[in-house]
Amino acid sequence: QVQLVESGGASVQSGGSLRLSCAASGSTYNMYCMAWFRQAPGKEREGVAIIEAGGNPTYADSVKGRFTLSRADAKNTLYLEMNSLKPEDTDVYYCAADPDNEYDLPCVLPRGFNSWGQGTQVTVSS
Repeated sequence: QVQLVESGGASVQSGGSLRLSCAASGSTYNMYCMAWFRQAPGKEREGVAIIEAGGNPTYADSVKGRFTLSRADAKNTLYLEMNSLKPEDTDVYYCAADPDNEYDLPCVLPRGFNSWGQGTQVTVSS
């Protein structure tokens, strides 16, 4: 089992920047696949960015060029650097992890995950 705790959410103005962090604890060895999702009330959860251990991140088209995903494996932490924020980026952001790829799935969006954090709120005002 792995536990995930997000932080860094805040209220910012349009054009601003934030960095979200996701600290993982528990069975974190290898951490095959990790991702950030976001969800607004009444809407489906949307995959934002995803990264495989030792691989390069990929992004949803809506955030490409503005968001940067990185992972610091020595710290068991996943980051999401968000720049040029827009009001439509307002959501609760969730970290997700699949440490051991039990179902042998590729690390690409869309994808299911078995471990989720509680979420952190990002609000962008115009």
